[in-house]
Amino acid sequence: MTHPPKLTDRTALTRNRMRAVRQGAELFLHAECAAEIEERLGEVNKRFTAPAVVTGFPGPWMEILPAARFVEDAETLALEPGAHDLIVHGLALHWANDPVGQLVQCRRALKPDGLFLCALFGGQTLAELRACLAEAESRLTGGLSPRVLPMGEIRDLGALLQRAGFALPVADAAKKTVTYATAFHLITDLRAMGEGNALHSRSRRITPRALFPEAARIYAESYSVPEGRIAATFELIFLTGWAPDESQQKPLRPGSAAQRLADALGATETPLDPGKD
Repeated sequence: MTHPPKLTDRTALTRNRMRAVRQGAELFLHAECAAEIEERLGEVNKRFTAPAVVTGFPGPWMEILPAARFVEDAETLALEPGAHDLIVHGLALHWANDPVGQLVQCRRALKPDGLFLCALFGGQTLAELRACLAEAESRLTGGLSPRVLPMGEIRDLGALLQRAGFALPVADAAKKTVTYATAFHLITDLRAMGEGNALHSRSRRITPRALFPEAARIYAESYSVPEGRIAATFELIFLTGWAPDESQQKPLRPGSAAQRLADALGATETPLDPGKD
């Protein structure tokens, strides 16, 4: 049996996160996602008594769910089947080697009619940095090395919920623009977020000394904003799904409508001529 190539070097990811914590992790995006999740929970007419949170940085999520069970986003999640009525996957799914597997594990750990909420980075995240690094490396070496994590598009991520067996799946996104003095300040912030390069296929060779200065120059030329700063885009995608339950609404079978659409709209129905295209 062949296994798909690994996206993430979990050892490197753990090392990056531990370094971020030691140096004072910069978790403002986690806090923003947690606040959004808290607002969404406030709109659900249901009381949750057995929540769990899957994340690499529990701190900001403890602010909104202090009584939750906190679980590391390992390949195999430490969750018991049917043990929770709420699971939040907190800004970590983009690093999963098997995102569908993560979602399936979460669904199995939910009680019937349990709620799953997920926040993760989407495909437009760091588009500027990605482009500048690629252009700089291509100019300097004539080739490219994986340096920024590839992230999923909202349509694909929404489809993963269905593949994992969730009912009533919803995916939506919000873009956040953060400004920095230079590209070096952005890269420093990414390391403080624990979001440094942990790609399994990353180059192990010494980075050309001129690469980051050249990328910073291109960045300043291409993505500058007022006051001499640069802009960085973070696309935050939110996924919502429910563990299937008989009490949930279900779509009607085709042809089972009790009323014609034309009658409901007060419109005149014109039959199609089968002989015409």
